[in-house]
Formats: sequence, structure tokens, C-alpha cells
Amino acid sequence: MSPRWNPNPDIRTGRHVTYNLHAHLVFVTKYRKDVFDDAMLERCEEIMREVCGSFETELREFNGGRDHIHLLVHYPPKVALSKLINSLKGVSSRYLRAEYTGRINRIGLGSVFWSRSYFAGSCGGAPISIVRQYIEGQKRPI
Repeated sequence: MSPRWNPNPDIRTGRHVTYNLHAHLVFVTKYRKDVFDDAMLERCEEIMREVCGSFETELREFNGGRDHIHLLVHYPPKVALSKLINSLKGVSSRYLRAEYTGRINRIGLGSVFWSRSYFAGSCGGAPISIVRQYIEGQKRPI
């Protein structure tokens, strides 16, 4: 399927595959500690975009509150979602802990930034615009 004939930009093609895979991910800080401010959320989004790019995955939407973040990712079928999530959490933890050491130490997170658990939801049935609206609405006043 040629991209110029594709009326839906969410449908992507590879060499032997045509796909439209989206996942809604939610990560929570360890002990649900209120760690994020606006600047830290912006930096977290930059890190997440870089990691997604290295997986040939597109971060479509990002938002968060003081103790959690939401991501909407568009990913190819060759990407194991668990590996993407492991990398997103691991890389962001290393960078954020290095760049915001004083803030993180004051809050008392110890040596772990993210909770081990996470939410991953398939967005195959819901229109992406609805999922985007939901994520946009998750911003809590900081």
C-alpha cells in the first residue's frame, strides 16, 4: 500500500506489513510520591520521545500529574511492548535522577524512581482522538 494512496495517516506500512497499533501507557512514581513539576514533566517528555524514536515508535501524546505520566504510543508490530516500557522507564529514571538529584532526594524516593507496575492498554477499538482527549485531561494542577 503506497503512502500517497493511504487516506488514514495512522495506518503505517513496513516492508511486509500494514499496521495501526496504539497503546496507552501509564507509569506511576514509586510510592506515588509527588515529584513532578512542569519543568520535570517537559524533560520527561523529551526523554520519552528520544527513547520512542530509538524503537521506531512515535510518542503521539504525553501528559502527567505530580505522581504519574500518560503516554500514547504508535508502535510497529516488531516492537515488544514490554521491552519498550522497560527502556522508557529505565532510561527516564537514569536521566531524571541525574538531572534532578536534589529534588528527588528531598522527596525521599530512595534508589528507585518508578513503581515496578504500569498500565498498558490497547487502543485498537477507541478512536485515537478520544484517547488523546482523555490523556490531555489528565493534567493535574501542580
